[in-house]
Amino acid sequence: MSSLTPLEKAAQRSHHLLLLVAILLLGCLSGCESKPDEISPSSSPPTSVTSAVPPLPESGVIDAGTYLATSFKEPFEITVPDGWMAEEDGLGKDDPDHPGDMAVYLTFWPSNYVPTDACAWQGALVEIDPSAKGLVDAMTAQTSTASTPPVEVVVGDYRGFEFDHSVEGIADIKGCDEDKICVRSEFSPIYTRWYSSVAERETYRVVNLNGERAVVGFTTFHESINPELTREARGVFDSIVFKSTK
Repeated sequence: MSSLTPLEKAAQRSHHLLLLVAILLLGCLSGCESKPDEISPSSSPPTSVTSAVPPLPESGVIDAGTYLATSFKEPFEITVPDGWMAEEDGLGKDDPDHPGDMAVYLTFWPSNYVPTDACAWQGALVEIDPSAKGLVDAMTAQTSTASTPPVEVVVGDYRGFEFDHSVEGIADIKGCDEDKICVRSEFSPIYTRWYSSVAERETYRVVNLNGERAVVGFTTFHESINPELTREARGVFDSIVFKSTK
C-alpha cells in the first residue's frame, strides 16, 4: 500500500507528464533538423558564370579570339584571327605574299584637328568640334584627298558614319610638307595620322560616344595586297562593337 498522500501522488503525476512532454518535444525538434550534407536548393551556387572578355594586348602577336579594347571612353569588342600584331594605336598584319611588309592596319585613336589641305598641312590644322559629324565634315571637305559620301551606321550600341578616304590629284608626295600627306591629327601643330604614299586607302567609322568621338580606321597600304588579306581585315573591322557601360 502506498505511503504517499493524495497531494504527493498528484505532484508525482505532474512531474511524469512534464518529463514525457519534454521527451516528445526534443524528438520533434531532432526530426526537423537537416543533416549536415543537405543544402537547401535556394542556397546553391549559380550554375552559369559569364567570363569576361580579355583585354586587347598592347603589343606583340596576338592569338585568335575576341578582345576588349579601351582606347576610348566606352570600350569596344573586336574579333581577330591568327597572325595579327597589336601595337599601341591599333592592329596590323603583313601581306603573306610580301613578308615583313605591313599591308593592312586598323587604327584606334581620337583626332581633334584636320588640315584644310592634306598636302600643304603645316599651319593649316583646324580644331574641330567633338561630334562625329564634325570630323566627317572636315575630312570630306579636305583638299588633296577625296572621300566617298558618308553613310550612317550602327556600331553596337552607338550610331555614327562610315566613309572611304584616299589621295586625289597628287602624283608624288615629295612636294607635300615634310613629304607626308597629313589627313588628321590628335594634336596641333604636329601630325599623328599621315599617308606615306599616294596608294594608301582608308575606311573610317566615326562614332558618337556620349560626348566623345571615337575614330576607327581600316587602312590598306598599297593596291597589290592579297585579296584574302583584304577581306580578312575588313572582317576584323566589321567585328568592332561598342558596348555602352551605362
